[in-house]
Amino acid sequence: MPRKKIEGMPGFGARLAQMRKAAGYTQVELAAEIGVSQRNIAYYEGQTEHPPGNLLPTLAKALGVSIDELMRVTPIRKAAKAGSSRLQRRVAQIEKLDAREKRQILQFLDTLIERERLRRKAGTSY
Repeated sequence: MPRKKIEGMPGFGARLAQMRKAAGYTQVELAAEIGVSQRNIAYYEGQTEHPPGNLLPTLAKALGVSIDELMRVTPIRKAAKAGSSRLQRRVAQIEKLDAREKRQILQFLDTLIERERLRRKAGTSY
């Protein structure tokens, strides 16, 4: 039996778009994360009120929400800042690399951080 849309409540597509943006994903990034095309994500966000049942667990995991939140069974909790969850995903990807690659990334980050520190120091000392 189809679920009746509650007046004033966003449908599945609008909730999906809201959660995707809150998690810091573009449609292309979310599609790559869950293994579908960007076109599918656009369809789910705009054209359908029938969520893809087989993808609900994957979508929920990628967005950092429960299936209940995704389906509006429970209220949507406040998401972390988009930048921080995006950074957390990158850190998780880095953690999967071998030790040599991790060292290279850390050296690169240290260089960028030191450059920024010196730039700020030079800018404020004049």
